[in-house]
Order: sequence, then C-alpha cells, then structure tokens
Amino acid sequence: MTTNSSPLTLPVLDLSRLDRGEAEAAAFRTDLREATHEFGFFYLTGHGVPAALVERVMRTSRAFFDLPEDEKMSIENLKSPHFRGYTRVGGELTQGKVDWREQIDIGPERAAVDPATTTEDYLRLEGPNQWPSTLPALQEVMTEWRDELNAVALRLMRAWALSLGADENVFDAAFADKPFTLIKIVRYPGKSDPTPRQGVGAHKDSGVLTLLFVEPGKDGLQVEKDGAWIDAPPLEGAFVVNIGELLEVATDGYLKATVHRVISPLIGDDRVSIPFFFGPALDATIPLLTLPPELDAPGITTDPENPIFTTYGENALKSRLRAHPDVAAIHYADLAE
Repeated sequence: MTTNSSPLTLPVLDLSRLDRGEAEAAAFRTDLREATHEFGFFYLTGHGVPAALVERVMRTSRAFFDLPEDEKMSIENLKSPHFRGYTRVGGELTQGKVDWREQIDIGPERAAVDPATTTEDYLRLEGPNQWPSTLPALQEVMTEWRDELNAVALRLMRAWALSLGADENVFDAAFADKPFTLIKIVRYPGKSDPTPRQGVGAHKDSGVLTLLFVEPGKDGLQVEKDGAWIDAPPLEGAFVVNIGELLEVATDGYLKATVHRVISPLIGDDRVSIPFFFGPALDATIPLLTLPPELDAPGITTDPENPIFTTYGENALKSRLRAHPDVAAIHYADLAE
C-alpha cells in the first residue's frame, strides 16, 4: 500500500500479492483493511482483468453514446420497472439535484417477478435489461465484463473477511444465489455555466463494494476525507474501489462507506466511466462480523434522511426510487408515500 501526504492521494493496492505466498498475502490483507478503514477508497492494480477486454469495453461504450438519439431513447429507462436502460442527460438525481450525465443501466438478465406474487417490493427490481438493437456487441462485452469483475470482487470479499478475523467464506452465501450486480456505463458531457456542473452529487454507495473503471486521462472523481475533497484521477490500468453501506453494516462501522462525487468536464471535453456495483441477492442479509478486540468498531453512520437497511434489496430500492423519481412515478406509484 502506498500513500502520499502532499497532496493526499488514495492508497494503491496490488491484488496479485495474494498469489505471492502467505506472508505477502497476509500483508496485502492488512493493507486492504487499513485502506478501507482510513479512506474507504483505493486504487486496485494487479487485478488480472485482460487489457484487451478493457479496451473493448471502452470502445463499445463510446459506440453506444455515439448512437442516434432516437435509438438510445428507444430503450429509455422510463419503460422499465427494473430501472434498466438509457437515462438521458439530467434524468437522474443525487440528493434531489440533477446529475449532468447520460448512462445505460445493466443488471442481471432475469425474468421479471410478478408484483402480485411477492410481498417484498424490492424483488420488483428483478427483470430483463434493455439493449440497443443496432449494437449487439454491447450485451456480449458487458456480460464478459460482469463475469470478470464478479471474480475480482469475490476475491476482495474473501480477503476482507480474513483481514477482519472471520472465516474466508463468510460472505459467500449472500452472493451464491442470484447475486444482484449493477453496471452503469456513464458519459459526462462538458458543461460550463461558467463553472462545471454536478456530474454526480455527493453520496455513498448502497451496496457492498464498487469497482470503477474511468477512461484514461479523465479527471473529476473526488473522495471526502476529514471534511476535505481528495482528487482521484484515473490510474493507468487500475480500478478505483470503494466500499458501500452494507460492508459498513457488516463491520459495525469499522469500514466506512465514504462520500464521493464527480465534477463534470468543461465544454469541449467529456468523460466515460463504468462503475460495477457488486451486490448480493436482493433478499440477502449481509453477515454481521464479530471483530477482533484490537479493531475498535465505532458503529454505523446514522442519518435519518438515509437509513441503512441490512437487507440489500431494501437498500437498493431506496436508492433507485430517490435517483429516478420519474420511473418511480410510473412503475411504483403504490410506494409514493
């Protein structure tokens, strides 16, 4: 793990250290625990995701945003009760304010659940994706991307478990049956009024962990640390990793879900980023760990405006309804109150 104090930067961790013998693996796990206790964010290198796949993902993502507007709008998320498909610029909110970005949301490809057959509203998030008919490569490459990042995320979960004094496989069961991951392909257009717009407002992620790949050379991500903002520009070949609210719950606040935001580019530029949100099954409850005595857990963050639910589906639905009130008004009118 490396850090710089002037200016402050995020730690950098190399996942391949897990393959260099037990001593090096144990040192990596300690660095992982400390990085996410102190920052909640880090850069991940040595992850093993093929560079050729990264290049295909970025190229295909750009091709999607280059499609004619009517083709993108044909899969607008307003048509999906599962919050899937294309969101136009200004179509998503964070903390009630408009985010200056366009995106496509891609979840697990599953059949929809009949609302009449379930008492759990969050199960209505299950369902099919919307794919652009003129870009079949998008479904193919993003399915491969999901498989690769699932493997990286599960490896990190097992490393965290060991670093926190738990069994290596303590989290496995939550992800074994129908894990609910989400991929967003996001483009931030340039905007100056005369200052940059809110690309994504300050927030915490609602799941377990996020693997973010940012187009090389494109700044904008900022992470909160001790009341100040740390710039987190892309590091070549690396993912930015952050923990979500459920890992904070699992560790009674020892690992903190960290507030972060994105500042949109200025006129004449844009930025593509692809966050991968690793989540368990919607009806899964994350295990609550008993930490070793030397790890002092301060308790989870309490915020009446943003309660953290232990069942992932409740947390996920909470976030979707707030971020997309227009979709909620169409497909979740019964939950308006």
